[in-house]
Amino acid sequence: MYYLKTSASFDSAHFLHGYNGKCANIHGHHWVVEVKISGVKLQGSGEKRGMLLDFGDFKQVVKELAEGFDHKLIYEKNTLKPTTVAALTEEGFALVETQFRPTAENFAAHIYAALCNKGLPVSCVIVYESPQNCAEYGE
Repeated sequence: MYYLKTSASFDSAHFLHGYNGKCANIHGHHWVVEVKISGVKLQGSGEKRGMLLDFGDFKQVVKELAEGFDHKLIYEKNTLKPTTVAALTEEGFALVETQFRPTAENFAAHIYAALCNKGLPVSCVIVYESPQNCAEYGE
């Protein structure tokens, strides 16, 4: 089995609606996303012969996904009042509404699914919300 791993990062703010603790307040993280793909067969011909996947292509897909969250306020759908969203938008703030509670665990699962949908043979996704704390989702 062959494995490739790359990483990307993004800085964003979020909060956990309904949580009883400090994370109920808007706060930020420097999120680091590590993605590992796997396969049993390398490409047999062409310029990518001997590669599971071109690292440049792999890194670009992961980077683009991370950039979609960078320097944004990430919030779960229906956890901010429509007037709050409208006011933040009018002020020019960048927002990302998700269908999930923005936890490291849910980010890992979301990124895993998004990369699988792009055809990558994803083994696991690890999302760090701090250097000491991470969540892993995968096979």
